[in-house]
Amino acid sequence: MVFLMSDIKTFEDLDCWKKARRLRIKISELVKTFPNDEKFGLTSQIVRAVRSVTHDIAEGYGRFHFRENAQFCRTSRGSLYEVLDQVIVANEEGYISENMLNEIRKDIFENIKILNGYINYLVKSAENNNN
Repeated sequence: MVFLMSDIKTFEDLDCWKKARRLRIKISELVKTFPNDEKFGLTSQIVRAVRSVTHDIAEGYGRFHFRENAQFCRTSRGSLYEVLDQVIVANEEGYISENMLNEIRKDIFENIKILNGYINYLVKSAENNNN
C-alpha cells in the first residue's frame, strides 16, 4: 500500500477510517440480532466500542499534530481489541456463530494492520518534523 498524504483531504479519505467504517456498519447490523435483554448490556457496549474506532481516527486527524494523531489512533486500536473481546463474548453466549466470530476477527486484524501502518507513518513524520 502506497500512502500519499497529498491524496488525503479529510479523515474520510484515510484507508484506516474507511475500513473501520465498514466494520462499524457490519457490527451495527449484527447486534440487531442480539436478544432484547442485551440492549443495555453487550449490545450497547459493542456499539460504543466500534463507534469509538472511527471517532478516534477522526478526532486524531483533526488535531493536526503527528504525535497527538498517533495517540488517538492507538486508542482506536485499543477499541478494536475491545470489539474483538465483545464478539468473543457474543459467540460464547450463542448470539453469533463461530464462522461469524472468525469473519469479524479477520476484519478486526485487517483493521489493526492498516491502522498500524498509519500510526507508523505518523510516528516517522513526527520524528522528521519534531512535532
